[in-house]
Amino acid sequence: MTEPLHTELLELAHEAARRAGELLRDGRPADLAVAATKSSPIDVVTEMDIAAEKLITGLIADRRPADGVLGEEGAASEGTSGVRWVIDPLDGTVNYLYGLPTWAVSVAAEQDGETVVGVVSAPMRGETYHAVRGGGAWATGAWAGERRLACRPAAPLDQALVSTGFNYVSEVRAHQAEVARKLIPLLRDIRRSGSAAVDLCDVAAGRLDGYFERGLHAWDYGAGDLIAREAGALTGGRPAQRPSGELTVAGTPGVFEPLQRLLEDFGAWHD
Repeated sequence: MTEPLHTELLELAHEAARRAGELLRDGRPADLAVAATKSSPIDVVTEMDIAAEKLITGLIADRRPADGVLGEEGAASEGTSGVRWVIDPLDGTVNYLYGLPTWAVSVAAEQDGETVVGVVSAPMRGETYHAVRGGGAWATGAWAGERRLACRPAAPLDQALVSTGFNYVSEVRAHQAEVARKLIPLLRDIRRSGSAAVDLCDVAAGRLDGYFERGLHAWDYGAGDLIAREAGALTGGRPAQRPSGELTVAGTPGVFEPLQRLLEDFGAWHD
């Protein structure tokens, strides 16, 4: 049974993610991508990003003023309740800029340092994913009602569809491309969506067998990591470590460990 506190946190996370997603979806100028190489559309995206974070943090401050907050756009407070919110108001910024649908709002709640609630809203997909620790992972979308999520059955690595992401620093990208070059012959194929939160939810939903990326922050994977784990996936970083900026890995039980070992062998976590 879900604890009353976790139910309260889940309801607040849902409301915050939904309202921020609506703000981003409805407030995006139709011609935003026309001048994508100029500063003006990037400034607009930054303004939308900040506005979405302010909406979320304002809602939290109003409902639970003693909670701590960590947000991508600079929101940071310790709090006194033992609960901290980890927020990515717009995961997939470049997709949003170009009008691609794969972007999301990610809202996670930690209790005493452990993630207990996660919500990822992907408005252009019409889907929202959520999990409470110990309560499974669920989604709403074009289908009727809530659907319980389950990662794909274990598959051999050479039949695995795996997603990844690339850094925007050219030297780091070059190394990541080399890692991908080594991996591709060993997998079914590689995908690149542009949103860590969505990738982790796609592992949970059985749309991917695995996912890895270097250079993420806590707000990128906070909610998605919990959702993937509650759907039966395994997650971590380098061997015997948690997800981190060095490396984040998620996969079905049959894919996670061999993928993690290969990434370690290929030095995916460093230049």
